[in-house]
Amino acid sequence: MRANRSITVSLPEDMVELVEKKIASGEFADESEVVAEGLRYLADHDAEIEQWLRNEVVPTLRAYDPSKALPIEEVRRRIEAHMDARDRENRFPE
Repeated sequence: MRANRSITVSLPEDMVELVEKKIASGEFADESEVVAEGLRYLADHDAEIEQWLRNEVVPTLRAYDPSKALPIEEVRRRIEAHMDARDRENRFPE
C-alpha cells in the first residue's frame, strides 16, 4: 500500500460543494478519496490524449506531403463553386 502525504488544497465554493455532495451520498468516504479519484481521472484522460497524439496525430503529420496541398485560393474557389452548384440545384423554378 502506498504511503499517503498530506497537502492543503484551496477550491472554489462550487467545487467544495461538489466534494461535500459526493461524501454525503456515500460515494466517497472523505475529501481525499474525492480528490484522488479526480486525479486518477485526469491522469487517464492525459494518457488517452498522449496515445491519440502518438497513434494518430504524429503519423498523420509524418505522412503529410506539402507538394500535394492546394493553395488556399484554390480551396476557396472549389468551395464557392460547390456552394453555387448546390444553390442552383435547390433553386425553385421562377
